[in-house]
Amino acid sequence: MRILHFCLSCFYIDNYRYQENELVREHVAGGHEVLVVASTETYLNNMSLGYTESGEYLGSDGAQVMRLSYSAVGPFFLRKKIRAHRGVYAILDRFKPDVIMFHGLCGWELLTAARYKRANPHVRFYVDSHEDANNSAVGPMSTLLHRFFYRPLIKRSLPSIDKVLCISLETMDFARTTYGLPEEILEFFPLGGFIADDETYFEKRNRARLESDLNDNQTVFLQSGKFDEKKKLVESLVAFKKTTSPDFVFLIVGRIHESIQQEVERLSAQDPRVRHLGWKGADELYELLCGADIYIQPGSQSATMQMSLCARCPVMIADVPSHEPFVKGNGWKVSTLEEQISAFREIEKNPDNLRDMSSRSFEIASELLDYQRMAKRILI
Repeated sequence: MRILHFCLSCFYIDNYRYQENELVREHVAGGHEVLVVASTETYLNNMSLGYTESGEYLGSDGAQVMRLSYSAVGPFFLRKKIRAHRGVYAILDRFKPDVIMFHGLCGWELLTAARYKRANPHVRFYVDSHEDANNSAVGPMSTLLHRFFYRPLIKRSLPSIDKVLCISLETMDFARTTYGLPEEILEFFPLGGFIADDETYFEKRNRARLESDLNDNQTVFLQSGKFDEKKKLVESLVAFKKTTSPDFVFLIVGRIHESIQQEVERLSAQDPRVRHLGWKGADELYELLCGADIYIQPGSQSATMQMSLCARCPVMIADVPSHEPFVKGNGWKVSTLEEQISAFREIEKNPDNLRDMSSRSFEIASELLDYQRMAKRILI
């Protein structure tokens, strides 16, 4: 099949394991002809969003990538919100996809994809949505944009869309209330990950622990990301410091924003059980998650949470509606520092419980988060 992934309403970043990368990678592995049409938005230095050059190249996920700059009409701050690009219909007409996967509801080219679908009704046209009340329409100007620009655009495209695939329960609610989308067109389609078989998992786990000089008696906590105040790394370290077990190890994987760097360094210096591993690529991070015993994410949401479940980690994560499907006998949902301290102490008292929780995380991941299965869903 010929599959076109549009990443014009969101970023597409090579060498990452975001949903866009994983689905493209699975479609390429399945022998399909895959094209990614993306904006120039990407990560610079693995830390902050920025822009690269337009052009065409073979991407890290095995598909041809075409990067398009924004339309040259109006100031840049407006162009990056409208998300219009030249030549999109011509690309569709030339590639002739059997399936269109449009990542992100909010962008002008949704209308172009809908127009192509009307002219070619046999094409399957899916749109995924990552928007929710935490990341969209959070200020007056953004609210106006979503209600009076994106909403009419989405409603005009709706008759041509087969399904809107929502990454979370909060996203589904946002699609209903902000965009007025009917229940029957919405489908839960969470961020997922790679689920290793037993042999691969234990091979990665043993290698990660050996290379990190961790023995079998140690209980390894891991928190990762681009750390700012919203990630609550400081709170995690404060809570961890309330434990006393010499067999506990806290791994920090990622980059720390200068706004919290001094406090993180101070707390780390007070506890020799805390280790900083720096930034790791997606494959290295996955291997470290296989080697960890529990994943920590008490702050803002991250796709690494789903990756951690796929790596069979019990979790200690923020108590938000979007996490509800993923914490069922395999960890803790926490909303305060006191709740996080309580969870750490419970683990210290009964560390053996983590084995059963690990098995439960594997079950949840296998049921909900297998990108191989999710990639096939888009083809029907």
